[in-house]
Amino acid sequence: MSEPTKLNTALFAPCGMNCMVCYKHLGKRPCPGCLSEKQNKPEHCRTCKIKECTQAKGIGHCFACGDFPCGQMKALDKSYRTRYGVCLVEFSRIAAEQGIEALLSAHHKQYGCPDCGGIISLHDGDCSGCGKEFPLGRRRMQK
Repeated sequence: MSEPTKLNTALFAPCGMNCMVCYKHLGKRPCPGCLSEKQNKPEHCRTCKIKECTQAKGIGHCFACGDFPCGQMKALDKSYRTRYGVCLVEFSRIAAEQGIEALLSAHHKQYGCPDCGGIISLHDGDCSGCGKEFPLGRRRMQK
């Protein structure tokens, strides 16, 4: 998968995850992102309690909630910090303060493959274009 030419704010999940750098979105059968209703998504994304909560409250993202970060968000964030070395609460705060586009632009630079222009998965450090492995996500945390 080559580097996208335009940032897609619809790929910014309510929890602060940028679906553009998700291993499922970058896979052979790309997931359309958290906010899509299409079925080509992991089960945990289709039944996400955080997404259901934001929809019930009529807000687009957790950072717009007066309870942010709530217990569910803190639990997911702890999992992401432990498993992948990233902080979804921080991603959300950046998006709230600087705008979603600013966060996605920073991720576009951070997760862009310097060799082929593909996107490097936040989860496992694999480049979607050339397959090169980078010390990100699980690879960084295993060291």
